[in-house]
Amino acid sequence: MHAFDPGYAHAPYAALVGDHPGPETYPAKDFRVEWGPVFHRGRLDGSARVLVLGQDPAAHEAVTRRILVGTAGRRFQGFLGKLGIDTSYVLINTYLYSVYGQHAGNAHATDPAIAHYRHRWLDALVTHNHIEAIIALGGLADTAFRTWRKDPGSAPYDGTYEHVLHPTYPDSAAASGADAATVMKQLTTNWNTALTALRSTVTPDTERPFTPYGDALAAADLGTIPELDLPPGLPAWMRSGEPWAARRGDTPAEKRATIAVRVPESQRPF
Repeated sequence: MHAFDPGYAHAPYAALVGDHPGPETYPAKDFRVEWGPVFHRGRLDGSARVLVLGQDPAAHEAVTRRILVGTAGRRFQGFLGKLGIDTSYVLINTYLYSVYGQHAGNAHATDPAIAHYRHRWLDALVTHNHIEAIIALGGLADTAFRTWRKDPGSAPYDGTYEHVLHPTYPDSAAASGADAATVMKQLTTNWNTALTALRSTVTPDTERPFTPYGDALAAADLGTIPELDLPPGLPAWMRSGEPWAARRGDTPAEKRATIAVRVPESQRPF
């Protein structure tokens, strides 16, 4: 039997999905609204104990219709595994739509209309689950969490909160000229500190000894996206570590409009 995510058919998520904002809230010059919103990944059945705030969907997420399934997703899936959390999580993003340039993400960090809809999701998730910890991935997610907590109408939450470096922080920092080994060690040190704090407050799905990260992420530190997290019928290679989706185009407009999907050679039946 194949496991799959049943989607958003029940309350309160059906209503949230049914009236999601569009270009009137997410301006097309700053967000790839033409690819549609991507709402979440993980449990919506009340069993989540860890809530994760990411940033925005990328190419892999636009195809699978679930967030954090690419490089960042597999890295953080490994983090959850070290915490002993195998399935009892739910992940949402700061933004429903893919950001078109990092400047755009920063420009809308405290946008009231964007925050209002995001707060409805956060309120629903903490109300309908026993959330023991919320983890924000990166600065935009941290701003989103703090904006929510300052909202006088937000749902009560008294669990743990951890703000950690985004899973792809080493890649973006190295691309900007930082020493690759140094920024990778910054990530693993930061994550080890967060895991130490979280392990005292989060009830694990599976009790396992804590194996801290070394100076760099190893292959064993990467998690596999569970089949249970994705819509039915998606092939297994969409959950693999292969870079099967990428934006392509000779001009910015063409690259924005095109995602090339390529079945990995190891997964081809010929």
